[in-house]
Amino acid sequence: MPFRVGGAVPPGLQTAGAYSWRILVVLGVVAVFVFLVVQFKYIVIPFMIAILVAALLVPLVQSLTRRRWPRWLAIVVVMAAAIAIVAGLVFVVIAQIRSGFPDLQTRSLTAYEEFKNFLATSPLRLTDAQINTYVTEAIAAVQKDSQVLISGVLSVGSTAGHVLAGLLLTLFATVFILIDGAGIWKWIVRLFPRTARAAVDGSGHAGWLTLTTFVRVQIFVAAVDAIGIGLGAWIVGLVFGGFPLVIPIAIAVFLGSFIPVVGAVLTGSLAVFVALVYLGPMPALIMSGVVLLVHQVENHVLQPLVMGTAVKVHPLAVVFAVAAGSFIAGIPGALFAVPIIAVLNVMVNYIARAEWRTNPRSRTEEELPHA
Repeated sequence: MPFRVGGAVPPGLQTAGAYSWRILVVLGVVAVFVFLVVQFKYIVIPFMIAILVAALLVPLVQSLTRRRWPRWLAIVVVMAAAIAIVAGLVFVVIAQIRSGFPDLQTRSLTAYEEFKNFLATSPLRLTDAQINTYVTEAIAAVQKDSQVLISGVLSVGSTAGHVLAGLLLTLFATVFILIDGAGIWKWIVRLFPRTARAAVDGSGHAGWLTLTTFVRVQIFVAAVDAIGIGLGAWIVGLVFGGFPLVIPIAIAVFLGSFIPVVGAVLTGSLAVFVALVYLGPMPALIMSGVVLLVHQVENHVLQPLVMGTAVKVHPLAVVFAVAAGSFIAGIPGALFAVPIIAVLNVMVNYIARAEWRTNPRSRTEEELPHA
């Protein structure tokens, strides 16, 4: 029927209107959810960290319980081992940085003066005033661009009290998930209407399986990045007369690699800086090549083959998820963006395909902390 003023609305416009108001409702719900997360960030961030840690520790606890360990003993041993490993890494980093920082500071000032002399005698003929102006502008630009990331770090806790409270919340949440994760999930499922519980329950178990796989694979990818850059720095040191702070750099790369795509490069730039200050431009250039090589291996081998299988999300979506997460919540947002997208993708696909009707999940103990 042709369109007439005051007549029936064309079918195409009806369809567009139906989609439009539904999309607006979904966006409104997402906006409200994000607003609540931001308002309760001191609770949400420790809880999400606890979920990631529990996804790593649950398989270890279940492995011990299958060997007839008492469950409480398995939880205590696994938690104590995890805390000891983290504390050991932090102690090594602090000790090495404290011992090497004075020399690094001195060499950095010397390298800066040499660089200024090079610019002054080069064809550019820059004066000290011009160099100082450029340096000030560069520092201001970096501070401006990193403001979002810094605010994200401060969102975890701007005082020692916030940091301590967040740490305690993370520990308590992790312990309770290990003890009775299945009970917590059953309570959440009972909040939904009875007709929707099977779908929610099945999608939750599918999402948990994806999360545990993601955490294990991400640790493997981070270890490869850390070993690659750390080994490269050690080899450069053998050739050019010693490379300091190799262990702290490798640990920093390992932790930074939990932010996909950009984490290894950003933390690997520390190795380039140390090589430039201690060894000179040529070793720094070689070190930058090592960092880029490791980054290419991660992007073209590990991410598509290993991470792609675990996350089931296109690499382009991963890049935009990390960018959006860092823009919204800084470093915590970049850290949680990919696992959130991966879990939501699996859960939505599970519900959309109605898998709980045709393929009921098998209740194995691997699916949740305590099934």
